[in-house]
Amino acid sequence: MSSDLNKPASLIGTSPDIRIAQFEDGWLVGAAHQRSPFYNDRPQSNAGCVSLIVVHNISLPHRQFGTGYVDQLFLGQLDCSAHASFADLVGVEVSSHFLIRRSGEVCQFVSADKRAWHAGVSEYVGRDNCNDFSIGIELEGADDVPYEPPQYQQLAVLCAALMGEYPSIEPGAVTGHSDIAPGRKTDPGPVFDWSYFRQLLATELGIKSEG
Repeated sequence: MSSDLNKPASLIGTSPDIRIAQFEDGWLVGAAHQRSPFYNDRPQSNAGCVSLIVVHNISLPHRQFGTGYVDQLFLGQLDCSAHASFADLVGVEVSSHFLIRRSGEVCQFVSADKRAWHAGVSEYVGRDNCNDFSIGIELEGADDVPYEPPQYQQLAVLCAALMGEYPSIEPGAVTGHSDIAPGRKTDPGPVFDWSYFRQLLATELGIKSEG
């Protein structure tokens, strides 16, 4: 692995060199890396055919940010006795490919080549088991708490980078967890500004096409 993998994630989207994204075995150069044990190989029929990005939100405890508990959950290190609300998380094995913190820092937990455990029971345009063919991006947040501008900016940069690396992901194939698991999930919630995000994404894709 290149030493560039240790560059601070806050550089993503703020430097022309970082915007020209590089991946090494599915790991984004420039992101902070913590390796979750909660992943497996994508089914052979989906190998090389990643075609969807799923946007989530997460906070532990609910509506509390910067606690470090989300990282611990994804790494299998969460002490479920640390807060009363964690009782339902005992034995839960879950991960996401990426987490975008309130500051805009990007952390990666699972190689994008691998199958992270983020979507659960899900369906997208007639295909079920979205974990098989999707990339999960968690925003540190809650359904009723407005997201920070750096999170939108980094999400757009990250999605554009992923579309460059995985050409089967079309610009319209970015959806919410609530859309692939309706009635079961509600994130990223009604406060997520899809119109603003798609404007930013279009700009990022334009920047990439000029490079």
